[in-house]
Amino acid sequence: MNIQINQKAINFKLFDTERKEISLDDFAGKKIVLAFFPGAFTGVCTKEMCAFRDMMSEFDSLDAQVIGISVDSPFANKAFATQNQLSFPILSDYTRDVSKTYSGLHEDFVGLKGYSVSKRAVFVLDKEHTVKYIWISEDPSKEPPYEEIRKIISQI
Repeated sequence: MNIQINQKAINFKLFDTERKEISLDDFAGKKIVLAFFPGAFTGVCTKEMCAFRDMMSEFDSLDAQVIGISVDSPFANKAFATQNQLSFPILSDYTRDVSKTYSGLHEDFVGLKGYSVSKRAVFVLDKEHTVKYIWISEDPSKEPPYEEIRKIISQI
């Protein structure tokens, strides 16, 4: 993991639910909440993405964009986003390269040898895409501290 507070975020290109390549630079001039999650359709991940969905009007008023990232395919992410009425991009890091760079991976996840997923993590970036907040959990059952994230977004 190479990302640090007050460092410029590393740009990436990933595919969205429509298989369109999306870059972090596509959101230039916006505050960003990058939310890495282990897997679509899992209980805690669904709660987390729905919590961000429910905060969207507040984030919109603060000129902040939520971006969800998982190692799931664009197809699974599309079904997940549709089922949960997620109005923000859900990007597929199926190569796991961005997750490795940002949050790291849970290896042999849930006892499945060779299966790795993103660690649950949140990065808040200011309008210049400088990292202002990092939260990474070693425990995939823990949700992020939503109030801390709200506070940081409102302060930057």
